[in-house]
Amino acid sequence: MNTNITAGTTMGEIRANESLQASGFDTYDRNVLIPEQPWMYDDWTLEEYLGSTAPDAAQGLNLVIDNYNHGVQVTYKIYTPEEIAADPSKAEVQLYYFPAETENARYALVVPGNMYEKSAKMREGCSVSYHMHQMGYASFVLRYSVGRDNGDNAAYNDLVRAVRFITENAEMFGVQPEDYALVGFSAGGHLCGMFGTDRMGYKNYGLPKPGALLLAYPIVNYMYGKPGFLYVYDGAEPGDDLAPGDYYYNIELNAEVTPDFPPTFHWFGRNDRTLGMIFPPLQGPALDRALEQCGVEHKMVVYGRAPHGSGTGTGTDAAGWLYDAVDFWEEVTAQQ
Repeated sequence: MNTNITAGTTMGEIRANESLQASGFDTYDRNVLIPEQPWMYDDWTLEEYLGSTAPDAAQGLNLVIDNYNHGVQVTYKIYTPEEIAADPSKAEVQLYYFPAETENARYALVVPGNMYEKSAKMREGCSVSYHMHQMGYASFVLRYSVGRDNGDNAAYNDLVRAVRFITENAEMFGVQPEDYALVGFSAGGHLCGMFGTDRMGYKNYGLPKPGALLLAYPIVNYMYGKPGFLYVYDGAEPGDDLAPGDYYYNIELNAEVTPDFPPTFHWFGRNDRTLGMIFPPLQGPALDRALEQCGVEHKMVVYGRAPHGSGTGTGTDAAGWLYDAVDFWEEVTAQQ
């Protein structure tokens, strides 16, 4: 099947692509409260569906198709058949593989955003993976638990399992298991930040420390959203106390930073309305202060015009941020 998807290709044409279908890559990105149905948005172009990131996403989708046509397994389930039998929702958790051109490459694990209702696998995942491929890296995109399936820290557990799966199969994937990057967006950025903490992170699972966290408009503190998550995802009843302890939405990343936190590149836009609704000073700026106080290598960039969901930043002031972030990743790992 031809790899000729562009920003002007309709969603109906994209989803009819036989190689894309056979690859297993899920193309339902839209952040809606009611699950998107197969007949919805068929006449929309990819640009109408995703916005300014569409050209990057198109190249990423073409890469998926090209990899599949060349015999590359794109989609992996990261839970065992026994685990899926015990919890069928785990069948929806998938890892999408974008190999590098060379063996023994460094890899990035991309954790898209979208507030646990839909995972932005094309808008952020495909787009980043295309650019990572152009820079010579392998990458993986995590499709994690969302909506009703995200009780009891399911999405975070998916991230932990994904890192373990890649680490244990590094030779098969042709990647280096050490000094990898976690590339997280919004809610996915929060998950990546949690993975760097002493409280809930990689040390607790015997996994390699990330070489760097590369975070785009990460949620640092869920603020007044915490009770909502407790009721919606973890089944609280009226009158129940706010869930204590290690529920992901209770973790305020800036309060969990220690001197051993992974080096962190993070950014947001001044016109980010989503962060604006949850008190911006307790988001990126609070994380940056904590990183500075603990002596962690870090860089924060604030762009003027880069709304939430900008992905690779194409069409915004954040265009090119991923290349700057990768330079940061290379610099900090070279120092170790």
